Amino acid sequence: MTQSNPFGARSTADQVLAGVDLTRKRMVVTGCRSGIGLETMKALVANGAHVIGLAQTLEDARAACDAAGNWSTPIACDFADFDSIGSAADSICDLPGPLDAIITTTELANFSGRKGHRDIELQSIVEYIGHFALVNRLAERVRNNGGRIVMVCGDVIANRAPADEAARGDLGSRHVYEPLVSGGRAKSAHAIYAKELSRRLAARGVLVNLFDAGIIRAAGLDEDAGWTRRMIALIALIARPFTKSAAERAATAALLAASPQVAGISGENWSNCRISPADPLLTDEIVAKRLWDMSEQIVFAIRAANRIGLQGAAQERAAADRRSLIGVAD
Repeated sequence: MTQSNPFGARSTADQVLAGVDLTRKRMVVTGCRSGIGLETMKALVANGAHVIGLAQTLEDARAACDAAGNWSTPIACDFADFDSIGSAADSICDLPGPLDAIITTTELANFSGRKGHRDIELQSIVEYIGHFALVNRLAERVRNNGGRIVMVCGDVIANRAPADEAARGDLGSRHVYEPLVSGGRAKSAHAIYAKELSRRLAARGVLVNLFDAGIIRAAGLDEDAGWTRRMIALIALIARPFTKSAAERAATAALLAASPQVAGISGENWSNCRISPADPLLTDEIVAKRLWDMSEQIVFAIRAANRIGLQGAAQERAAADRRSLIGVAD
């Protein structure tokens, strides 16, 4: 348990899993292309686990799996594309047996100026909504009585993005795009979602924990924040990876995914391989239910829009074919 946990800020993913036999364990790691995802996958594979590595493209996933070792399977999963998410989930569910762990990791992406369905910013989709859809789809495949779900999040103490604002539906607002602001709200949503998921899966004995990726420390600046504060946040964002190696930043994810040191612990926020305090609002069940319902509505709306788009494209092709036939007849 955490009382005898010898690991800390400078531990690496390999160190926290030293001597842990993961033979015949099957785990999913998202964002495996680089950074925390890649280092987590490499440590799990090195200890005998079969890891299903998800990256935006199949080429990236294959490259990561090649770097990790033979006991890995590459799958493409673009979290800004719900068809891609569904296809990845289908591929994973087609594999025999349960999952022992799901580990979500992301790196801050540059989606500035791009919008998705219903004007929901792609940053928010990738950081939260996409993972909400995938994890909910795969949760039933996670092993009862000890299966684990490990979710990435920015620092839930320093993150000033209001958690209740995330639950009011503001993830998809039409404000001028600011990646740090949007990222901060998505991080708050991740934190609330992880707490609620841990409650919903408690009866099955599935452990759900949240870890600070050490990527976004000051992401919670609101739209009215001054240029200077945003620059400070950006500098902190850029400097953070250089203060801690990817292997060190992946240590908490690896610990929560597979170490016996944390067996039986669920619903906690972690940083530097230790339980850390979080905003009390994250435990508000009313806020959590509101966010969950809103997220389900967004996922449903995006999937419906995709279906309508496909139907429209099919109708346009049929109309073009008819016009072509009429031209031939004339």
